[in-house]
Amino acid sequence: MTGKTSLWWVVTGAVLVLMISHVCFAGGPVSFRSAKKLVNIIYRDHQRTFYCGCDYQQQGKKLVVGWPSCGYTPRKRPARAARIEMEHIVPAYAFGHHRQCWRTGGRHYCEKTDQVFNQMEGDLHNLVPAVGEINGDRSNYRFGMLVGEPRVYGRCDFEVDFNQRRVEPRPEKRGDIARIYFYFSDRYNLELSQQQRKLFNAWSISDPVDAWECERDERIKTIQGNYNVYVSKFCHK
Repeated sequence: MTGKTSLWWVVTGAVLVLMISHVCFAGGPVSFRSAKKLVNIIYRDHQRTFYCGCDYQQQGKKLVVGWPSCGYTPRKRPARAARIEMEHIVPAYAFGHHRQCWRTGGRHYCEKTDQVFNQMEGDLHNLVPAVGEINGDRSNYRFGMLVGEPRVYGRCDFEVDFNQRRVEPRPEKRGDIARIYFYFSDRYNLELSQQQRKLFNAWSISDPVDAWECERDERIKTIQGNYNVYVSKFCHK
């Protein structure tokens, strides 16, 4: 940590202790709702969206995106594009649709009845701040490489193929995505295809762990109690 970041985290730690006692159980937050509050604290001094790198700030109770900071242009939904949403890198559908609660009553029923699902849904390693419109357009589409897709979000390097149900993130975040998927696969027995593993291995190599990824991992460890080993092994040498 830098001196400034370290001081910020020490001061914020007192607030975290109070919040954690109310919104966490051993192993993670008790719900997606409580996890979102903690993600906001983790990113309090790093208010930048994951996919587009847009700056954002707190305005009252809202987190508002600064479009000029990243050259963002809404594709279709400016109201949603103006706000921050907490995005699951591994979408809830991917880790929830095979569970009995999902088959019985969908995601909301899982949130009411399935503690394991709530732990997965609230796992902080899997949550990042995103432009709301990007979060909505990504939906539960898989990550992959797209050929010849035009950019429709201004300068934001995020491409969506709605027909193939696939999205391509900017190169600077591909490794982050890969390491989150590997973590989730190990922790929750999420099955990845050979094609996915091959792609994510390549992404993890081409986009190695950076300083913020290490810092984020350390903060999540403080709150949730566990590292993402695919990140931490490059940070603690």
